[in-house]
Amino acid sequence: MRPDTPAENVDHTAEAARLERSAGLYPQDAEALLLQAAAHLELSGDRPAATALYDRLLSDPAALDNPHLVRALKASNLWEYDHEAEARAIIDGIRATAPRDAAPWVIVAEALEAHDELEQAHETFTEGARLLLTDGEEPPYATHPLLFGRHRVRRMLGADHDAWDTLADGLSTGPVPLDELHDPGRVWSLGSDNPAELRAEISRLRAELGTYREALSRPFPVAVLHWPKQELTELTDAYPSLTAEYPSHEAHLATIESSLRELATSGTPNLGIVTGTVPSYEAFAASEGTTPADTTLLPQYATTLAARGRAVAWPPQRGEACWCGSGAPYGECHGAQTE
Repeated sequence: MRPDTPAENVDHTAEAARLERSAGLYPQDAEALLLQAAAHLELSGDRPAATALYDRLLSDPAALDNPHLVRALKASNLWEYDHEAEARAIIDGIRATAPRDAAPWVIVAEALEAHDELEQAHETFTEGARLLLTDGEEPPYATHPLLFGRHRVRRMLGADHDAWDTLADGLSTGPVPLDELHDPGRVWSLGSDNPAELRAEISRLRAELGTYREALSRPFPVAVLHWPKQELTELTDAYPSLTAEYPSHEAHLATIESSLRELATSGTPNLGIVTGTVPSYEAFAASEGTTPADTTLLPQYATTLAARGRAVAWPPQRGEACWCGSGAPYGECHGAQTE
């Protein structure tokens, strides 16, 4: 299913079943595929079945790339069908473990917000932002929803602007400022008899819709393909013509970092890295009916891996290891390179 397929044209139950079958075919991608299946089950109204999928994933948390995300989604889902106590316990656990990924923080904070727990939602958004943001550095794309959600909740609480609110407004690319979008008095505009107020509200709604559409159109990062050293050696030994594309592993790593920096400078959001393997690449080439030596296949392979949830966000969060696999902190490895 295309990410921009209108909701009314989607059979969510059938789509969930298709994704479950795909998870059986691609066990290495089961986490991402089953999370998508659970989302479809939630949209279909079958929240107990969605919980069953979350429980299935959490039966072996050590095998998950992001167990905190799965727990957050489970908590949000549980609260929607009257399992508040269990949802709260999971949320408290996530906050206590302080994950280094923005998505779990956003999900649990929005769950609290949706159930009018505004003070707790504000605390959760703030905790996540304090943990993941670094003073003086551009906030990673993945952390933007933290800042936007915090801004929204603070407006509802009537809190004065602070530095993070100003930062959030600057990061927003919509035609309507966040202050206006998050104005708690907007609800009254819908019942107004004043044509000017109604036109202004229509403009705000269009701006929000544009933001949601942009998010839907980018369900996975713009990903650059990374080959570990051993895999790259195996690849170029098997397909010598690819040596022109990959003259050395060091050059390959430097090209990845410079390409991502150029994309970031040009304003491209949601960047990531996918790691290839030779068997996976050869299977992809076979499925496309072409040879692995075809260089035009490389970006298609990267996009396919990203669509299956294999992308890792770039740049790494503060203090995380470098994406290249050296084990050194990113800031002391490829993140230390000067532009």
